Amino acid sequence: MTGCFGFSRSRLAALLASLLLACGGAQAQSANANSAKTAGNCPALLNKTFPRLQDDAPQNLCQYAGKVVLVVNTASYCGFTPQYEGLEKLYADYAAQGLVVLGFPSNDFGEQEPGKSKEIADFCFNTYGVKFPMFAKTVVSGKEANPLFAELIKAGGSAPRWNFYKYLIGRDGKFIDSYASVTTPQSSRITGDIKKALAQQP
Repeated sequence: MTGCFGFSRSRLAALLASLLLACGGAQAQSANANSAKTAGNCPALLNKTFPRLQDDAPQNLCQYAGKVVLVVNTASYCGFTPQYEGLEKLYADYAAQGLVVLGFPSNDFGEQEPGKSKEIADFCFNTYGVKFPMFAKTVVSGKEANPLFAELIKAGGSAPRWNFYKYLIGRDGKFIDSYASVTTPQSSRITGDIKKALAQQP
């Protein structure tokens, strides 16, 4: 039996399958090209992948290339935990200008992050309305520190000494400064450094 344009149904099905295959291949090539382009423009410090807190989906930090990045090791049961509110405000105030805050929960200090990913994610959102990117619980100090923190420690010469230690990375992907846990997100030192970094071009 023939369909439109005089082709048989089997012939139309074969043509459609070929067209879909060709389109899929073109999309894959485009995605691979974009991925290679992103990796090619990615600073070494950010060229790392970590699982997202909410669902463990792998996230390459190259997606933040060209932004000012504030990296923080967090914990849910710490005296500094209310800093989540200040970090979220920083993100809300400066995200449009190019700031991103990256949170890395860690149980390194005082075992103050004992929960699993879902517990941590629910706590952050329900208690402090956290919307900035958060990653799965990780190690941020010592010989087993994750690759990002290991490089930040080396670049700044200072390792986290407690929860909510902070590192600032410029648009060029280079380390700018680090801040002790007692230095609040809204401090003039941190906000001043962020504004200066945002004014720079990568």
